[in-house]
Amino acid sequence: MFSLVAFIPRAVAQAVPLLYGCTGETISEKAGNLNLGIPGVMYVGAISGVIGAFFYERTTEGALNPALAILIPLICCLIGSLLMGLLYCFLTVTLRANQNVTGLALTTFGVGFGNFFGGSLIKLTGSDVPSIALSRTSECFSKALPFAKDLGWFGKVFLSYGFLAYIAVLVAVGAAYVLDHTRTGLELRSVGENPATADAAGINITKYKYFSVCIGCMIAGLGGLYYVMDYASGVWSNDAFGDRGWLAIALVIFTIWHPNIAIFASMLFGGLYIFYLFVPTGSNIAVKELYKMLPYVVTIIVLVITSKRNKRENQPPASLGLPYFREDR
Repeated sequence: MFSLVAFIPRAVAQAVPLLYGCTGETISEKAGNLNLGIPGVMYVGAISGVIGAFFYERTTEGALNPALAILIPLICCLIGSLLMGLLYCFLTVTLRANQNVTGLALTTFGVGFGNFFGGSLIKLTGSDVPSIALSRTSECFSKALPFAKDLGWFGKVFLSYGFLAYIAVLVAVGAAYVLDHTRTGLELRSVGENPATADAAGINITKYKYFSVCIGCMIAGLGGLYYVMDYASGVWSNDAFGDRGWLAIALVIFTIWHPNIAIFASMLFGGLYIFYLFVPTGSNIAVKELYKMLPYVVTIIVLVITSKRNKRENQPPASLGLPYFREDR
């Protein structure tokens, strides 16, 4: 029997990485940067956090210091994601390389980077299985509010998540506010719409492009860290992310470049992602595979519908994916 109380928490767990990725990519695209390297950035953010947690656990016997167990992976994740953002900006903003090719190259690089260092850590542990278990660190990340269990279904649906899930919502709301209601957001959006006009008005185009991509990558990297430390209970396995990074990029179009709408859209896609687990299909594997296709079918439908939108406010930033040459102004 289908149970919403059981379904919603699992859908939220699937949605959080999508929300981080979508919010980060939205900020990047608002400044005219089409960063298709988000899947790679999430991968690097995750493995960077895993590396920090791995060496902290190995050097600490007994119980971990909760503050350090959270801060070390978190800082490592942000640094790794930031470096990916700087690499993307150096290639696309400073050297004016093609954004599509650069993003795809970063995705390939990020997955290879994660698999290489993940495999190296697995060899260090001497494990018989191809994975790393950071259960002590995971306990710190996934710890829910202590009184959640006492509140029945309300506690399970709304209060049973780790702190990164709530931060994802706050980051999305904060990003929407900054983009729509602050001078910084206005200047950033103007860079994405018409960089030549923004440049003539005295706005530093390079600064805003670097800023948006680096902040966006750091936010997206947190999605990878959440996946490993909370959703996967601290277990790292190579190639375990699936296509969540690509779904996050598709969500940007679905949400019309609004991070606040991404909160609900990511919940929808997160639910579609695990819907097949809650539908009784018996031994019919073919039907279950059809249900697994739901998020991708919906993605295709959404892309078709959004391509038909004629309203200007529903269109992507005018200079999205285009390098800026000041000499052309």
